[in-house]
Amino acid sequence: QVQLVESGGGLVQAGGSLRLACAASEGTFRRYAMGWFRQAPGKEREFVAAISRSVGSTVYADSSKGRFTISKDYAKNTVFLQMTSLKPEDTAVYYCAAGDYAVNTVTNYNYWGQGTQVTVSS
Repeated sequence: QVQLVESGGGLVQAGGSLRLACAASEGTFRRYAMGWFRQAPGKEREFVAAISRSVGSTVYADSSKGRFTISKDYAKNTVFLQMTSLKPEDTAVYYCAAGDYAVNTVTNYNYWGQGTQVTVSS
């Protein structure tokens, strides 16, 4: 079974940066595309970014473009989300997910981590 564990969240001032990491079980990157989603209190889970299984092509939400970068390190079995120019509206629990395709729909993803909290102060 695929296991995903997020880390790197925390409290940061607006305009600051954080790098989130998602540690995946062995073989995950060979089988699945990876995505990042976020969910703020009282809101639906929202797509952030995704990276494909083989080629490593990336897809971003409009709110992420120019600020966030998704990448993966095969040697470390880890996918990253580099977040810059953070805004208070970025505050949410961020989730790592594995699915068949690098797309923006929640239902594409079959495996999820437990999430890591990101809080951006104004």
